[in-house]
Amino acid sequence: MKNIDLDKIRKAHFVGIGGIGVSAIARMMLSEGKIVSGSDSLESLITKELEKLGAKISMGHNAGNVADDVDLIVYTPAVDFENPELKKGKKLNIPILSYPEMLGIISKNKYTIAVSGAHGKTTTTAIIGKILIDAKYDPTIIVGSLLKEQGSNFVAGKGDYFVVEACEYKKSFLNLNPKIIVITNIDNDHLDYYGNLENIKIAFGEFASKLPENGYLICDPNDKNLEDVIKKTKSKIIDYAKIDTDFDLKIPGEHNIKNAKAAMAVAEILNINEKEALTSLNDFSGTWRRFEYKGETKKGVLIYDDYGHHPTEIKATLKGAREFFGNKKIWCIFQPHLYSRTKLLLYDFGKSFGGADEIVLADIYAAREPKDESINSKMLAEEITKNGGKAVYMKSFDKIANFLAENTKKGDVVITMGAGDIFKIGEKLLRN
Repeated sequence: MKNIDLDKIRKAHFVGIGGIGVSAIARMMLSEGKIVSGSDSLESLITKELEKLGAKISMGHNAGNVADDVDLIVYTPAVDFENPELKKGKKLNIPILSYPEMLGIISKNKYTIAVSGAHGKTTTTAIIGKILIDAKYDPTIIVGSLLKEQGSNFVAGKGDYFVVEACEYKKSFLNLNPKIIVITNIDNDHLDYYGNLENIKIAFGEFASKLPENGYLICDPNDKNLEDVIKKTKSKIIDYAKIDTDFDLKIPGEHNIKNAKAAMAVAEILNINEKEALTSLNDFSGTWRRFEYKGETKKGVLIYDDYGHHPTEIKATLKGAREFFGNKKIWCIFQPHLYSRTKLLLYDFGKSFGGADEIVLADIYAAREPKDESINSKMLAEEITKNGGKAVYMKSFDKIANFLAENTKKGDVVITMGAGDIFKIGEKLLRN
């Protein structure tokens, strides 16, 4: 790991500053009184908020965005090394760190609680963070969403604890120095990088091996995907499935009960009063884009938004929604994320929408990938229909919004779902 003294950094530049992870580091540096600049391809809610906090942000990437007196450049792993801002940084011999490397530096001097897993890590990180805040542990928190109470993906704590969402993509979590690791689950994801489940399990095994002997691995040891992972650690293993607590959660679904149990296991390790931890947990109302209630239209249609973009997440969220809403008509408006994920998991996606009465598919959100003509949302609609779902594809957000405005009725529930910008459809419905 690169040896950077963050206390000596006066001026930092962020490439891909609108990213949910990178923006958290930018917020951290702004809170410390440092001068922050950054760039991204598109303006967003996150970039606007950072500008309000004092960051200078440019749209588009070019060398001129990097001042000659910058002390540090931080970049998102999604950025190509041919990025002109990174190239200028190298030319000027400015220290350059990836977002995961930055997390590693922060975690070095903190009691780090790292929350990992294919699904549920954002919610679990947020719950743990809330429990520690309420218990006056004054933690530093970095999470892959916006915490509702703080309105931020970063909490600047002065205590010894660092609660962080640990992403497995490109083995990013291996930069961390954890004392506690939570693994919510392991599943087929990020196959564009890992190729198969076995490689994913190997990466999680490497992560677990980073725990010290006096550390803790919180997981479900009965999960077959974790058998080999568990063997890689010398730390104490805590079975969160054995947590016997009656929850009264505001967020629906069995998957969130599992997330809550993992959070309670952390509270127990840190000697936080069980009753107080439970009160914090039951008071937790969720995070941005995790089954987030957005509002009610003039017609009386309820609008929710969710980040779920993997078959397992979609299935769990819709199952929880069905339990929560009973016989109400549920519309799922889904934007697939990545051509590679849609293609590789097409069969699984086809079986994931059973909890919805109507499914409307938008175009695939390509993100970091070039267009792949061999897969599209129309093919996914056909796969869902094969499995008994009622799915249609519509090319534009405007067309989808107009369709919903005409066909939804009072009491219906619309859930926009996906990792892209699908939430804009719900926002449009609420405005009209």
